[in-house]
Amino acid sequence: MLTHNALALILAGGRGSRLHHLTDWRAKPAVPFGGKFRIIDFPLSNCVNSGVRRIGVVTQYKAQSLIRHIQRGWSFLDGRFKEYVELFPAQQRTEETWYQGTADAVFQNLDILRYHAPGYVLILGGDHVYKMDYSRMLVEHKKRGADITIACLEVPLEEATAFGVVAVNDKWHVTSFTEKPDHPASMPGQSDRALVSMGIYLFNASFLFEQLIRDHDDTHSSHDFGKDLIPYLVNHHRVYAHSFHSSCVNMAAGIPYWRDVGTVDAYWEANIDLTTITPALNLYDEDWPIWTYQEQLPPAKFVFDGDDRRGHALDSTISGGCIISGATIRRSLLFSNVQVRSYGIVEDSVVLPNVDIGRHVHLKRVVVEKNCVIPEGLKVGFDPEEDSKRFYVTKKGITLITPEMLGQSIHYVR
Repeated sequence: MLTHNALALILAGGRGSRLHHLTDWRAKPAVPFGGKFRIIDFPLSNCVNSGVRRIGVVTQYKAQSLIRHIQRGWSFLDGRFKEYVELFPAQQRTEETWYQGTADAVFQNLDILRYHAPGYVLILGGDHVYKMDYSRMLVEHKKRGADITIACLEVPLEEATAFGVVAVNDKWHVTSFTEKPDHPASMPGQSDRALVSMGIYLFNASFLFEQLIRDHDDTHSSHDFGKDLIPYLVNHHRVYAHSFHSSCVNMAAGIPYWRDVGTVDAYWEANIDLTTITPALNLYDEDWPIWTYQEQLPPAKFVFDGDDRRGHALDSTISGGCIISGATIRRSLLFSNVQVRSYGIVEDSVVLPNVDIGRHVHLKRVVVEKNCVIPEGLKVGFDPEEDSKRFYVTKKGITLITPEMLGQSIHYVR
């Protein structure tokens, strides 16, 4: 099978600075998502479910929690069958520099890739939420005789300025690639739509190795796939686009699901969407499960049923280990081990693991970071100007609360 001859390399070394305080102590791919997962679980699960079970994870920025998650949750693949998830930390293998760009991150691990001797290399980002069958892309890549295939998503033309825009002919041969253009090219026959890169690239392995060496020797290159390598290849080699629509798994209403949860607003919106009656992302799909590390936790518990205090949740997602003690939860997503004490109200909020919410607390449209202890009587989400004096408030009015903002030290040396 083609998938057995492929190796996936997940680039998970970035900070994701637009998530602000959520990535102060972790890389973006390690950020919790969906009640029990982390963002990197999505590309990892896509690999395993697609049959691509030789996987490398390239790490750099504050990778400890990411490394710990992979060690605990992704050690089930059996190396005896040449299946593995292997960590590729920045370690100055080729010269005394850290990773200088996405292409350089792969170049610095060329000796390891050559050792594994794959026929194909799949380059993936570790920071997007989606469900995709990579095997369909592999089949199409080989059938076309491509040197490289770029996975592409259709977006409204006005949104394409934030992406690498791909222009194609009627055979999906790529004719140009422009990073974040002011005037993006439209799709053939669709003047209001553009084709944009998902940051997913499939290479013939030997071709990739040659091009990484060429790019490394180019002193004018910033050694980035989107900025340097791909634009060069479009003009010199067989580059094709692959439609995400043909490989997206379990689409709701036929609409492919792909999210860049790279801002606090986008992160809040994607998590809150999971509390709706029919979410755009189906996490109940037994045919394409999202794998992760799971703690052994008791079921969620709801206690007290008096007229003055009642433990209940409405239109919400509540994870294992949570205790809703005489409090009300509405349209919210609670990760594991969250305790909400009596007379509290949590509305339209995302609460990460191990949070203790005190009595008479009222939270609305907030994201609460891990390990926060919310003091009794605190009200957040009703006065943005007042909230911004203490917490981070986005332009759309979502408030981010972290332990440090509450004066609680979680990370310290002495």
